[in-house]
Amino acid sequence: MPLDDSAAAPANLAALFGPHLTALCRRTEAALQACGFEALLVHSGSLLPVFQDDRTYPFEANAPFKVWAPLWEVPDCFVHFEPGRPPRLLFHSPTDYWYKPAALPQDYWTAHFEIVPCADLSAARAALPSSLARTAYLGEDFGALESWAVGAVNPTRLMRHLDFHRAIKSPYELECLRIASRLGVQGHLAAARAFAAGASEYEIELAFLAGCGQREQELPYNPIIALNENGAVLHYQVLEKRPPPQRRSLLIDAGAEFGGYASDITRTHAATAGDFAALVAQMDRMQQRLCAEVGAGVDWRDIHRLAHRLLAEVLREADLITCSAEEALASGVTRVFLPHGIGHLLGLEVHDAGGFMRSPDGGDIDRPEGHPYLRLTRTLESGFVVTMEPGLYFIEPLLAAARSDARAGRIHWSRVEALRPYGGIRIEDDLAVTATGCENLTREAFAAAGGS
Repeated sequence: MPLDDSAAAPANLAALFGPHLTALCRRTEAALQACGFEALLVHSGSLLPVFQDDRTYPFEANAPFKVWAPLWEVPDCFVHFEPGRPPRLLFHSPTDYWYKPAALPQDYWTAHFEIVPCADLSAARAALPSSLARTAYLGEDFGALESWAVGAVNPTRLMRHLDFHRAIKSPYELECLRIASRLGVQGHLAAARAFAAGASEYEIELAFLAGCGQREQELPYNPIIALNENGAVLHYQVLEKRPPPQRRSLLIDAGAEFGGYASDITRTHAATAGDFAALVAQMDRMQQRLCAEVGAGVDWRDIHRLAHRLLAEVLREADLITCSAEEALASGVTRVFLPHGIGHLLGLEVHDAGGFMRSPDGGDIDRPEGHPYLRLTRTLESGFVVTMEPGLYFIEPLLAAARSDARAGRIHWSRVEALRPYGGIRIEDDLAVTATGCENLTREAFAAAGGS
């Protein structure tokens, strides 16, 4: 049976939310003071209309709002925070018969807010102080915002302060991330069963959704479900509705969401035993070696560099290169097979904010030379949550470029051609950084569910 939010929520979630909110208020007060503001107003976001139509796109709440209130499905809500006072939630509660309005929330977190139902934006403005001249606003610019006369819209310095510290997750946030992992794992197990039964990409996605008990618009991102050579497209977005004539491999990158927090999990499956299945097993061992390197005080760029050193050894052992592992690394051959970064911050967003910041006051940490797609360069701290996702792909444009330069003689092309129909391999876990290592949210959820 798929889990749902109520079934998955632990009994102590209410106890964890209070300290989370207290710490958030303290942190926000310090940021406001440092940046010259007296209050904060955060918008959940608005429904965005489709061009020349009366329909809207599926709603996604803004991350700076979700850190305050776990409301990810209700547009045009606001959190108003003035230091020294409990935060106020202006809850959008219209009278409507075209759509069903959201019910006034009564959950584990609501006792910590003053909740004010507001029928529309005018009512929300009336519920706020008459002057917002010293208030910072975070969110999109909606039509009436100019008349609200806020002190600043999305001030860069304040946003930087808030985003920098958001990387460290509270115990409440970590519990939400654990639940999101458990939900995502239920979906992965269902998808693996569908693949084994011969399903198409589209049918595998339906199995994933049923397994985690969420609609596609409730997920943190559209699942990547790639059969065979489609696994070589890093952000593959097509869902073929017919299964391929020959079932070789499945790469599924898919997560679930709980309380506004995301899981981001990738697994690669081989249809039969053989060379590709052995290569998946090698990559799994490599991924676990990388996970073992994670801990507070570790420079993430060093883990990324290590990933390429280990990949060079895998390529050598799998007979995919004709040179030594050292030469493959030095010549850039590993980047032919692994062009993306080794992982990223995870939380309210799949690629969470603040991955490059040197400090809240300014300055970014550069990516290593030759690795332009790395999404995280900070030194890890206890409380960070990161993904670990090494890959090995047979990507035609990158292979074609290598064929035309000095790397050509270092690649075993007949081996590459034999494995190209399998697309590629990616294995991704979500890791909560601790002082002495990490908690593997993904592996623990699989172990609890009896899978891997």
